[in-house]
Amino acid sequence: MPNVPKTPARQIRIGDAWYDFDAAAKAMGTERATVIRDLIDWYIREPGAKLPERPARDVVTKARIEREDKP
Repeated sequence: MPNVPKTPARQIRIGDAWYDFDAAAKAMGTERATVIRDLIDWYIREPGAKLPERPARDVVTKARIEREDKP
């Protein structure tokens, strides 16, 4: 059976920070979608929801430099 998501995909526009966000999420051992869901739960004050941990700033800085250095 093919991969069938439990929820429909949603679309938002995000600039190049999307790629830095991916590197940051991976550095924390998670995925962007998980971080976004956690942020939404916290924002709408779901019971027990907490802000996700953030990576050190150098993770994002390194990812941005590597991305910008690519031809």
